[in-house]
Amino acid sequence: MSAQLMTSTYSMWSLFRNCRKAVDWRYIQQLVGLERDGNLHFGTLVHQCLELWHQSRDLGRVLELIGTLCPNRLYDEGQRRDWHNATALMRTYAARYAAEEFEVVALEKTFQGPIVNPATGAASRSFVLAGKVDGIVRIGDDYFLLENKTAAQLDADYLERLWTDFQITIYAYYVEQAMGITITGILYNILVKAKLQQSKGETEEEYQARRAELLAKSKTGKTTAKRKLPETDEEFQERLAEKYTDPAMLHREMLYLSRDRFDILRSELWELTQAYLDARRRGVFYQNTGFCFNFHRPCAYFALCRSNGNPNVIENFYQRVAPNEELRVLPNDPTETAF
Repeated sequence: MSAQLMTSTYSMWSLFRNCRKAVDWRYIQQLVGLERDGNLHFGTLVHQCLELWHQSRDLGRVLELIGTLCPNRLYDEGQRRDWHNATALMRTYAARYAAEEFEVVALEKTFQGPIVNPATGAASRSFVLAGKVDGIVRIGDDYFLLENKTAAQLDADYLERLWTDFQITIYAYYVEQAMGITITGILYNILVKAKLQQSKGETEEEYQARRAELLAKSKTGKTTAKRKLPETDEEFQERLAEKYTDPAMLHREMLYLSRDRFDILRSELWELTQAYLDARRRGVFYQNTGFCFNFHRPCAYFALCRSNGNPNVIENFYQRVAPNEELRVLPNDPTETAF
């Protein structure tokens, strides 16, 4: 493939759909915020744990990995919380899925392929699409993509939204082309993060205030209330373990692919490439202010847009990082497949 072809990913095209200016900041200016979303750290942590588990089936190694990836947990509250949740979650996961219904064919499989004009069959001279799937598994004679997801909650709306998962569906097409197999569907492996917090106990002042309130309500003028002490790691792990025994905390959903869906998404992907080329040619990557707080928090580039790209904001709050971090593909990576 030509060295001039731009390697694109689902992340880029999804962001382009939502806000073209954000694509300019990330993929052209190559800017990334110095502060990362804590939820992304937990998702990445669990993702790596699942990869190791399905590779080795060794819980000891998984728990050791969690400790390695949370080295500052003794004084970093975020890492401490992630360590607790991931430890309890993976213990439960290993017990629940001690025996699997599927055979693992590949893990963290990367691919790269052309983006094709549906009208002419010609490959784009500007872009290729690259990606990575969590896994490929076989159930009987059928192949499925394994898609690991962490969720804050699982409800009917969440499961309904899986049908709109543009990424994994288009990836299925590319995996089929690269490996010469037929992907029957997607196996979503969903892990719900518990919302429990480790109790910090109460200060002496808080205890005395609570005690005074209880005494005021007591008919005998006495109370047996004792000061609440901080919850130990062992106690919190026990409470988390009990929470994760709820069957709803671990869920698997099977979606079967429609061949017609492939054609629709490939056509949409081509249209996105044409819109991108037009924006780049005219130098117009406009903002979509409806996306600024799409996830009930500011977009990573909100400060940049609000300051009109002020150099001081860039210097103090952003760093330059090459795009497509999620691929981590080396030129001779044996897991990469191209067609």
